[in-house]
Amino acid sequence: MAIGVLAAISAAMAVAAGAFGAHGAAGPQETEWLRTGGLYQLIHAVAALAIMGIARGPAIVLLAGGAIFAVTLYAMALGGPKWLGAVTPIGGTLLIAGWLWAAWIYWRG
Repeated sequence: MAIGVLAAISAAMAVAAGAFGAHGAAGPQETEWLRTGGLYQLIHAVAALAIMGIARGPAIVLLAGGAIFAVTLYAMALGGPKWLGAVTPIGGTLLIAGWLWAAWIYWRG
């Protein structure tokens, strides 16, 4: 249940970030960070909801990766330090790991 709640909140954050990027971002770079973060966060929130009943571990990793990836971009878009861009790939690595873990579980049957 907690994974579902977190996934739904993550999806809501993604939609809010996308809306802010479309209507209130300071410039084109900030808009792109919000768009990219929102897209990745939304995709992985939905993926976590889709697989959480079958592959709970990968669902958690996808949510964590999506949060790290997106929140670092959101923070930079809102004026946070640019060094956060060095943290963003950690989220991306977790996303890849989550997908590979899910593939492994599905392949094993």
